[in-house]
Amino acid sequence: MNISTIVDHLFPRTCLLCQTAEGPLCDACRADLPWLPDHACPVCAQPTPGGNTCGHCLKETPAFDRTHALFAYGFPIDKLIQRLKYAENLALAPLLGGLLAEYVVNKPDIWLPMPLHANRLKERGFNQAVEITRELSQQTGIAMQAAWAARERDTPPQAGLKRDARRKNMRGAFKCKPEVGGLHIGIVDDVMTTGSTLDALAETLKQAGAKEVSCLVVARA
Repeated sequence: MNISTIVDHLFPRTCLLCQTAEGPLCDACRADLPWLPDHACPVCAQPTPGGNTCGHCLKETPAFDRTHALFAYGFPIDKLIQRLKYAENLALAPLLGGLLAEYVVNKPDIWLPMPLHANRLKERGFNQAVEITRELSQQTGIAMQAAWAARERDTPPQAGLKRDARRKNMRGAFKCKPEVGGLHIGIVDDVMTTGSTLDALAETLKQAGAKEVSCLVVARA
């Protein structure tokens, strides 16, 4: 039994935002979500005129090859992600994973959810990126390989740090298995801010021989 089956059993199929009898997300609430515009930097998903590569990515090209984000990190997506991560509302994971599955453009060979350090995993009890990726994997038919990467260092929270400090904070934070060699890896995460964490993981994957790294995230801050 997977998490989707458990959620279907425990929670009625009503809209998770307005509670109308149309779920998991009614058409009106779906339309009101803070969808990102079509024109965005193809590397980091930051909105740009004409969808051109942004100045930051031209100046400091990240290790990942592309990013696709669905939403701006604003109401109500921010609240949904917070409820999933901090209130253990696991009913939201299949919703977010299903939304991502609808907008997969560059299909990778495997999905790799952003790892949590063992201390953080013990504290929270679950990895929200893994739970989101379960549904994404099921709907796309692309395997999830959560064990192919691990977070070695329990880094301080990134919130409040500037871009350079975030990059320094994540240096050497990850390790990955040699199975990634020659593959297109799709990293899945809930929120992307500066991209430093994704960049650090992508760099580790590339050093291990990954051919290509794409990032798929729910929201872009």
